Amino acid sequence: MNTITKLVVLLSLCLIINKVYAQDTIQKNNNSYKIENLEQLKETITSEEKELLRSEVEIINQRLDKGEITHEKADKLKKEAAQKHAFNIENRLAIIDNKIALLKRNDYQSYDEHENTVSFVFGRGEKGIKLKSKNKPPKYDLRTTNEFLFAIGLNNAIIDGKGLDESPYEVLGSGFVELGWNWKTRLLKNSNFVRVKYGFAFQWNKLNVKDNLYFEKDGNVTSLQEFPVELRQSQFRVTNLVLPLYFEFGPSKKIEKETHIRYISADNFKFGIGGYGGFNIGTQQKLRFKEDGDNVKQKIRTDYNTTDFVYGVGAYIGIGDLSLYAKYDLNTIFKDQAVDQHNVSLGLRVDLD
Repeated sequence: MNTITKLVVLLSLCLIINKVYAQDTIQKNNNSYKIENLEQLKETITSEEKELLRSEVEIINQRLDKGEITHEKADKLKKEAAQKHAFNIENRLAIIDNKIALLKRNDYQSYDEHENTVSFVFGRGEKGIKLKSKNKPPKYDLRTTNEFLFAIGLNNAIIDGKGLDESPYEVLGSGFVELGWNWKTRLLKNSNFVRVKYGFAFQWNKLNVKDNLYFEKDGNVTSLQEFPVELRQSQFRVTNLVLPLYFEFGPSKKIEKETHIRYISADNFKFGIGGYGGFNIGTQQKLRFKEDGDNVKQKIRTDYNTTDFVYGVGAYIGIGDLSLYAKYDLNTIFKDQAVDQHNVSLGLRVDLD
């Protein structure tokens, strides 16, 4: 795995974690978990005040034993302490009950002024400049959302004058992986039936070569040649960075409340069609064979005359997060060759929004 691939995988993991965290936050925004915590806090407050009262009574008894105060004074102090902590319990529980009431009336708004606050301090000590950012109420009409894209499946090439059954590449051994991040914007004012999706994605298109052949570059010509010894694996991979643009169609459930409107497309049918354009950012050939009894693995990174600018069309159809996905590169895999080859992929696509 080269450096670019490692960085992409790391970025993808970060995006997944961020997405899971964002989904978890949305789920918790109905404030039910906050109400549960506040109910538990009420028990803690009562126990805490009782413990403080016990400590004060112990101190009063110690003063009485030392002769610092009389029995009458001690009883008076104990009564005042008990009354104080009883009022503390009453007032603190009233504050908690008021917070619970606010949260129950407002599904998304948080009224905890100390919660989810981010502070930045420039300078030192009290003279520093402090900037604070608090949670804001949810936007009434959220027309743009984002989602993580993962796709995987079979990969091959359509070659001029040949059918797929005549392809020099393995059907089941060749595959593709796509990882990306998309934004989805509703196009109609009062309907979510039509959405436009755009963002970025990394594509790994792999071809496993059959019949003991491998790619050889001779100047501006790239061709398949017979390898001098038996190959255990002959694999060719192109890595692309693309900017996809798709139009997505499908019904959504409308949730309308006083504070917000949301359109939920989860578990609904969807169909998307569009395309992508970008750049080839890496080409690699990997060969495995035996030489003098030793296992040899070669990784050759060169351009192999592959096309620098990539572009293509794609479509998907599915329900909820899962879709059947196909894409086709309009550009040729290799530039200025006698026979044109176009990469084609078919697999499953997952959009986690």
